[in-house]
Amino acid sequence: MSTRATEARSSEQNAAAEAREERARDGAKAMLEYLAEGRAARERMAELRAMRLAKEAAEKAREASGQSAAKPPVDIKSAASKIAAMRSAARKPVAAKTAQRKVAGKR
Repeated sequence: MSTRATEARSSEQNAAAEAREERARDGAKAMLEYLAEGRAARERMAELRAMRLAKEAAEKAREASGQSAAKPPVDIKSAASKIAAMRSAARKPVAAKTAQRKVAGKR
């Protein structure tokens, strides 16, 4: 009888240890996703800042050369495609979520 009790305790301890390990893995995965999303946001902000600074430099150069400050015509299609690309990049899931969806059969 004590053997069965010992085996039961042992299996409960194994189950608890597996549950702890799974929670630790999930926590590590969540942290990686969090860090990846933060890195992506910083990269987008740096890209937007670079574009803004380039635009401001071009405007200053145009003003210094005596040209009118009127904005050059905007190609609507290229602007729309750039905006769409930025939005889709912002919505891209991190690799771990994509892998989970593929395993689950979703896409």
